[in-house]
Order: sequence, then structure tokens, then C-alpha cells
Amino acid sequence: MSLNNTPSANRVHIGIFGKRNAGKSSVMNALTNQNLAIVSDVKGTTTDPVLKAMELLPLGPVVMIDTPGIDDDGDLGALRIKKSYQMLNKTDVAVVVIEGAEESAEDKQLIEKIIAKNIPYVIFHNKSDTFTADKKEGHFYGSALEKIGIDELKQAIVTLANSEDSDKKIVADLIEPLDIVVLVVPIDAAAPKGRLILPQQQTIRDILDAGAVSVVVKDTELKETLAKLGTKPKLVITDSQAFGKVSAIVPDDIQLTSFSILFARYKGSLETAVKGATAIEQLKDGDKILISEGCTHHRQCGDIGTVKLPNLLKKYTGKSFEFEFTSGTEFPEDLREYKLIIHCGGCMLNEREVKYRYLCAAEQGVPITNYGTAIAYMNGILKRSVIPFEEIHNLLE
Repeated sequence: MSLNNTPSANRVHIGIFGKRNAGKSSVMNALTNQNLAIVSDVKGTTTDPVLKAMELLPLGPVVMIDTPGIDDDGDLGALRIKKSYQMLNKTDVAVVVIEGAEESAEDKQLIEKIIAKNIPYVIFHNKSDTFTADKKEGHFYGSALEKIGIDELKQAIVTLANSEDSDKKIVADLIEPLDIVVLVVPIDAAAPKGRLILPQQQTIRDILDAGAVSVVVKDTELKETLAKLGTKPKLVITDSQAFGKVSAIVPDDIQLTSFSILFARYKGSLETAVKGATAIEQLKDGDKILISEGCTHHRQCGDIGTVKLPNLLKKYTGKSFEFEFTSGTEFPEDLREYKLIIHCGGCMLNEREVKYRYLCAAEQGVPITNYGTAIAYMNGILKRSVIPFEEIHNLLE
């Protein structure tokens, strides 16, 4: 996979924050050496967050985020400020742009929020050619328009980004070279025409990088495929919606899991998801359940989130529930009205945003799980599905 084709969810997200006219857009343009953002002397030129996937050398594939000013005014300005702060939830490295020698009250509040979210950050005093100041350790000074101090700022960003764990694997650490891994990919009305969905593509690539062999098959041909392989596969990975059918076909001596479970582990939320799935047992009639997706695909008849999961929950529990659905960047701040949250695998969200959503649920005392984990639990195969992950499997003993 080339850097240009790296999925946004796997790119380092660099957010640029600050007051109006601090020069945030100019800083982004200077860092990337491209005119990605409109630059103007008019306050509030950036009215919505702007996300741009690109390469930032020597770091590699990144997403640059330009945000509205945190000092905007009026009702509309308050909404813009809220949007800016929401971008912190997906920011891996924050750049705080300050016009002048000292931080304003708004700047200090922003920095406090960044620190509270444990986001690595750097402070850049822009337009330093227009003022004099005693330079502070750990702060950077320069001029985005004059390209002064930009190389030093870029190196600081690279250093902070590289401090994050970037060597995690989806499945490669579970297999050996030449192991056979069977991927079960149902092709139904919800499947995209002519292509595989992102988690399937990423898993295949991870298997290839490990020197193993991937065999991709539909659920309708799985039984015959296993019989013809001649060699027992090391692992079977299935789409969540076919979990029950696939489990009945795959012998017990072959490890089985799902794309959704793998991605929960990859993004650090599997333990929480497993614990959250057990909360299904405590649901009561009339409880409100949130089903949330990270992407904004067109929902079709038989959609897993809006149709299959609600039907499975009702069948498994014998109860009726009130369901709410969100997608894309929509995720409620107040979750206390929900008795359970079931989230998608998060393949379109970066790790920080997935962790933010899980943390929000934990802080408000709401159980949260994901599609694959919930489906495995309700099919009675969750314990089997996490056998490859010993520390998680022990939670169900």
C-alpha cells in the first residue's frame, strides 16, 4: 500500500488550533508547503474544520486539520468553537498557534483541554517578526508567511508523532509465515459493488506482510473451501453478520474470530467491548440503545446496524427496546439515557477517536461494545472468538 493510499484512519491526525487570525491556516500551508487552506486577514475565514489527507515528510501519511478560531463570537461562533473542540477527539498531535508573546485566556483554556485529553502538543508563536519576547523553553517562534521556524516546528511534530505506538498489527502477530488464514466475506445487498470494504482490505494486507496466505471466500462456499484446502487453516476471520453460520461450519480445533473483534483489539477497545457485551443480559423492556457507526455509507435494506442488530437483540432477549442511530462524526455528548451502546468496528475512525468514544461511555457509566463482539455474544460464541487473545479470553472464564 503506497503512502498516498493509506486509509485516513491509519494516518497521524495533526490538528491546528488557536484564535481567529492567529495564522492557523498559514501555518498549515507552511508545514505542508501547499496552499491547502484559504488565508485571509478577515477574522473567521475558516468556518468549519478542514481535513486534508496528505504526506508530511519525513513523517509520512497524515491528516491535517485546520479549525475555526476558539474565540469566535455570537451563536454561530459558539457552534464553530464547539466544532473546533470536537476535532481534539481525533487529534494525535496538536499545534497551538498563538499570535504574540503570551497566551490569552482562550489559549490557556485550549491548552488545558489538550492536556486533559492527554494529546501531545506543541505551541507555535506565529508572526514573531512583529514582536519581541523572552523565548520559553518548549515553545517555538517564527512566521508562517515568511517560512521562519517552520522546519523546527515540523521536526517537533514528527518527534511527538513518532512517540505514539505505530507498530501494532491487525492479525500479523497471531500468525506465522505460510500459515493459511481464511477470510469469510458475505456478498449481499449491503456489500459494495466491485470491491471489498476497508477492514477486509487492511486485514489481507496485514496477512501478506506477515508472509502468510490469505484465502478469501463467501460464506456460501466456506464449507467446501475448508474441505478442499488440504491443510488446516491457522485462523478463520469472518464478517460479523455471518458469525453464527460460520461458527457452525468451522471445526472447534480451528481458531475463529471476526474483523470487528480484530479491529477492536487493534484500536485498544476489545476488553471494554467484551465486558460491554455481557451487559445485554441486564437490558429491560423499553431501554434505550444507541447503535453508532463511524462511517456515513448509504444504508440499505438489511443493513447490519439499523436492521440486523436490533432484530437479533430482540430475538435474543425477548424484549422490546428503543433504538437510536448515529453515523459519521455524530456521537452524543450526553450518553446517560442509554443502557447500552453498540458501536461499529471503527475502521473509518482513527484510534484516538475510538478511544474517546469508549472513554465517554465509561465516564458516564454506560456499557459499550461493538458489532462483532455483541453478535458473537448473542450467538454463544464470544468465548471461542477471543481464544487468540489469552488475556481477553480469561475475562470470560
